[in-house]
Amino acid sequence: MSVPPRAAAPSAPMPSAAPDAIPTRRIVAFFAMVFGMFMAILDIQIVSASLAEIQAGLSASSDEIAWVQTAYLIAEVIMIPLSGFLARMLSTRILFTLAAGGFTAASALCATATSIDQMIVYRALQGFIGGAMIPSVFAAAFTIFPPSRRAFVSPMIGLVATLAPTIGPTVGGYLSNTLSWHWLFLVNVPFGILVTITVWNLVDFDEPELSLFGKFDWLGLAGLAAFLGSLEYVLEEGPLNDWFDDRAISVFAVVTVAGAILFFYRCFAAREPIVDLSAFANRNFAFGSLFSFIMGVGLYGLTYLYPVYLSRIRGYDSLMIGETMFVSGVAMFVTAPVSGILSRKLDPRVMMAVGFAAFALGTWMITSLTQDWDFQELLIPQILRGFGLMMAMVPINNISLGSLPPERLKGASGLFNLTRNLGGAVGLAVINTMIQDRSALHYERLAESVSWGRRMVDDRMAEIAASLGTHGVDGQAGATARMVDIVRQQASVMAFADIFLTLTALFVALCALTLFLKKPPVASGPAPSAH
Repeated sequence: MSVPPRAAAPSAPMPSAAPDAIPTRRIVAFFAMVFGMFMAILDIQIVSASLAEIQAGLSASSDEIAWVQTAYLIAEVIMIPLSGFLARMLSTRILFTLAAGGFTAASALCATATSIDQMIVYRALQGFIGGAMIPSVFAAAFTIFPPSRRAFVSPMIGLVATLAPTIGPTVGGYLSNTLSWHWLFLVNVPFGILVTITVWNLVDFDEPELSLFGKFDWLGLAGLAAFLGSLEYVLEEGPLNDWFDDRAISVFAVVTVAGAILFFYRCFAAREPIVDLSAFANRNFAFGSLFSFIMGVGLYGLTYLYPVYLSRIRGYDSLMIGETMFVSGVAMFVTAPVSGILSRKLDPRVMMAVGFAAFALGTWMITSLTQDWDFQELLIPQILRGFGLMMAMVPINNISLGSLPPERLKGASGLFNLTRNLGGAVGLAVINTMIQDRSALHYERLAESVSWGRRMVDDRMAEIAASLGTHGVDGQAGATARMVDIVRQQASVMAFADIFLTLTALFVALCALTLFLKKPPVASGPAPSAH
């Protein structure tokens, strides 16, 4: 007699995974990508405090050495918007692996350069290849992490985007003073190898669209390169060469316009444009990109202004400049988790307004700058700068990219990061022009007031002449030269104060612009699929 099978006992229900759970491998992969982005952004500024050492090591002229920085920036600004199309075509895994590996190899080549020509070529390669890592991280963050986790992710990428250029001069000054300028580039090699291996083995966010190979818009790429590359050159070299009085700058300005016309035409006419501009139809993304542009002005502008003031007026070397500026980096690091927590509780428009106001207050405090200001006087303004940047950056990232559909994130991320870099380039061009023009204006006005026959001036001249005379120097001639230096230094300080006042007005205006933003809806649920 057959025995009927015993009914299977009901199995206990399996515990369901948390809807917002992220696989550990993806978290590790994302951290590796963030570190790759950190290296790429850090290298924008890491050489800025050590150009004199590189110039001496390569026997370069003062005009040539500036191209160590310019070549990197021009190449990077072309890759950043292009990376969205490449990520779709190759996948995040392949593109980021190639970018990290190529950046590492180019860093090693920079360290082996024996001439300025080699260095310029290697820096251009480093900037172009490494530029693909920056927008890839932003796109990955808003693709694989659900909204509930972005309070942790957004401060991280915001911190890297703002902290890396801020501490670049500090790291560069320390390495070149302690070791040699070669280590500005060699330091990337072991970390770059680790990032490359990790990304290749762990990234699985998306799949390549190989069909895009046959649709690549080479005319669009030519327009993009001519437009952004020439624009970056004009902005970098313009303040140094009297703008359009220089023939080369005039020629590149024409190339910029022609390239822009070709690029934008192909963006609307090509079957698959290499840069998708449709994200600008989203009002929050459009305003967020504008905010990112102005943040670039403030971020890179002050990263440049502080060292210029400290070296020209205070006579600091690169290491002392780095130690002074490190305060902003510490303020950003401390503010990052606070901004993450607040982003879950506060209206992002309120957070942005607070950040812009803090930044404006910091720059307004420096409008009373004198030639005697030191670490102590710059302490509070730098803290406000770091706090303001982090408070504003996190909601800007969220409000710009957080509400876009997944299929637009790769292209939009490139555009968003491009606006920050272009803001920095435009800001530096305007700042350098203002330093020259305002210094000349203040010098003329001060020279008129410092005239012989005024008792205060005569007494000061006599004092300087007497001091120099005790050292066997022609007292009168030396006093005149010294007085000219005093007037020129004071004119420079007044020009710096004018620039800080301009930045104050700019960030106060941003506070008002936050009123035009739509509050993004509070999203919930798991992250959208990347496949």
